[in-house]
Amino acid sequence: MTDPTTHKIRRILKEHGRLSKDADTLAAEADLYEAGMTSHASVNVMLALEGEFDIEFPDHMLKRSVFDSIASISAAVGELQSG
Repeated sequence: MTDPTTHKIRRILKEHGRLSKDADTLAAEADLYEAGMTSHASVNVMLALEGEFDIEFPDHMLKRSVFDSIASISAAVGELQSG
């Protein structure tokens, strides 16, 4: 069973990530870019995450490593939610 944050991230990836694989079947550490996500899709994912979690990604977090896996996205969301 996944936590609510991870569940929401997987749903957003399904809707906006343009992945060639089902987001529900990917391991948390799987490389999303290898799974088909493009840089354009990552921007759409970021915008959806900001809306879903009522957060804003600061400039220093706008890099590939933040969005390259479900685990890294979850960590970033957690950091932004905690202030």
